[in-house]
Amino acid sequence: MFTKAKNLETAFRHVRGFTMLVVLGCIGFCCFAIYKSYQLVDQTQDKVYILASGKVLDAYASERNENIPVEARDHVATFHRYFFTLDPDDKVIQSNLVRALYLADVSAKAQYENLKESGYYASIISANISQQISIDTVEVKTEDYPYQFRCVASQRIIRSTSIVTRRLVTEGFLRSVSRSDNNPHGFLIERWTTLENKDINVQNR
Repeated sequence: MFTKAKNLETAFRHVRGFTMLVVLGCIGFCCFAIYKSYQLVDQTQDKVYILASGKVLDAYASERNENIPVEARDHVATFHRYFFTLDPDDKVIQSNLVRALYLADVSAKAQYENLKESGYYASIISANISQQISIDTVEVKTEDYPYQFRCVASQRIIRSTSIVTRRLVTEGFLRSVSRSDNNPHGFLIERWTTLENKDINVQNR
């Protein structure tokens, strides 16, 4: 009788020990699965999917600080292309200027209003003038915030009788804002001023 009870106690200990091992194993497996899940989520968040020509491509995201100089230069160049690319078509002019003004503050709008009031855009249309811009250099100082920039560009003003080449130098500051479809780089140009805008060559047609 005592032997049977002792055997039952031993068997119970073995079962209890085995059960504890199974429970601990399950807990360990669950913890491992949760850890791997978080790791996978982190890796997925670092991956960006790009749709190009109907094909899905993947790229890895990087910290914005690594891309600030590149994005800032492109933001400045894009703004200047929209603001200074003009053709003798009111819809083209308005479309480009609306896009440009999404990228800058009231300092750019003030320049636009001054040009509009002086009849500059009306003369572009009436005289069939086209204005093109080529960005030469964009320098951005990222040591201090907001980031100061200077843009040097060449303008070509194409008239029926001549082509005028101008040297354009502007400067301003960049402030970080939320990205959007209208402002994909997430910068806003502030205190934008024109330092130089002079003719450097006139070619008769």
